[in-house]
Amino acid sequence: MTDVTDRSDAIEASTTFESASRPRISVPFGLIEPLFALADVLVIVAAGALGGLLYHGVLGAGTGDPGVCAGLGLVASLAYVLAAHCLGLYRLNDLLQREYDSGRIWTCWSVAIPVLAVILFLFKSSAETSRGAIVCLFVLGGIGLVLARRLAKRRLRAALMTGAIRGRRAIVIGTKGELASFGRLDLLVRFGLDEVGRVLLPPSSKSKAYAETVLDRVREAAAEEIVLALSWSGPEDIQWLLDQLRAVPLPVRLLPDRAVSTVLQRQTSMPQRLYMVELQRTPLTTLERGVKRMLDVTVAATSLMLLTPLLFAAAIAIKLESRGPVIFRQQRHGFNGRSFTIYKLRTMKVQEDGAAVVQATTSDPRVTRVGRVLRSTSIDELPQLLNVLQGHMSVVGPRPHALVHDYEYGRMIANYSFRHHVKPGITGWAQVHGYRGGTPRLELMERRIALDLWYIDNWSVVLDIRIILRTVFELVRAQNAY
Repeated sequence: MTDVTDRSDAIEASTTFESASRPRISVPFGLIEPLFALADVLVIVAAGALGGLLYHGVLGAGTGDPGVCAGLGLVASLAYVLAAHCLGLYRLNDLLQREYDSGRIWTCWSVAIPVLAVILFLFKSSAETSRGAIVCLFVLGGIGLVLARRLAKRRLRAALMTGAIRGRRAIVIGTKGELASFGRLDLLVRFGLDEVGRVLLPPSSKSKAYAETVLDRVREAAAEEIVLALSWSGPEDIQWLLDQLRAVPLPVRLLPDRAVSTVLQRQTSMPQRLYMVELQRTPLTTLERGVKRMLDVTVAATSLMLLTPLLFAAAIAIKLESRGPVIFRQQRHGFNGRSFTIYKLRTMKVQEDGAAVVQATTSDPRVTRVGRVLRSTSIDELPQLLNVLQGHMSVVGPRPHALVHDYEYGRMIANYSFRHHVKPGITGWAQVHGYRGGTPRLELMERRIALDLWYIDNWSVVLDIRIILRTVFELVRAQNAY
């Protein structure tokens, strides 16, 4: 009864989510500063080409070579962008808050032209370059930079208001007082965060029911990271929430609280997003996940093509020996604790799933004669190559357990949920160390979990390949497989 009451209180504890319509085309937040720099380069190159045309047209000496003049603009633009970066002209805070940048633009531009002159002198090209064209470049470039900056700032503000700027998808969890300091637009401008969900923590939120509710909301939000809006003066609240979020394979960062934000408002030399505190990092970066996925698809597709005759032979043997489906399906927990249907060749007379799943034992009467051969050689696991191609599993990773076993061992073994920070695998670091099959004693499962967590912390492509090769030799031993 207490658990039901806690859960009811948790659901009623003002958990809200915000969503906003977004234009079909949106620009990632991280590209704003590079795009401003690119716009300046284009303006200067265009000013160089136009300045050359105007100068030679006035003198009546033809149009000159627009390509050479544009090249001069390109060299000058590189010097200008470097100087503008040093003066902070591309900092997002300045792009949004400062009304006029004319003085700093002319300062940087006045540095760029002498740099261009020095470069021409060093390459002995100054005599071949029209001084009038360089003067036109200086005048047109400076005016163009000022006008382009004002126009770009207006477009940037409009894009922020309409949602055309896309930040990192984040779900925000915090107390009422701290969340009030961060509006959706404020999070985007100051920290580059695109809020996809907001969870309000009540004053007394340290209950298991509420923790489960928060985790469910986090998984539903499809966020890239989690940010906490909590007072820095309450480390016990931060630690409690962080302990609950360790079950989620997302980075967790702490926003500056109201006291710290007051100080940061006076600071403009560094982006405020650098003042977020990283409390938990993601196990694998986006690039690492992409590389691992490429390896998975390659290995799974190749293995299926080579082993299809073996799978057909096993399917025929299963059908000839006993009634029932060839493929056994069971629910398992995958990446981020999401459930999926795992495929295996049927090796038992029963098809257990749900709340009653008993691990196989030596000489288990439920295992068929064909099934015993399939289990000892792990041929029954081959259909999981389809799970890999579907994206639910990886070739290498922690072996997925039945849901009922996840719930049971999750209460008994610390950090058990960390296994869901990566996709489950057909084989894994624990399996190549002999921890296959059933785990009749708790210490066996604890050792398996320790090996799984070591794999997550030390992942590399080389390690995956090493495990795949060792799996082949481990299958020959058929240890603990029954």
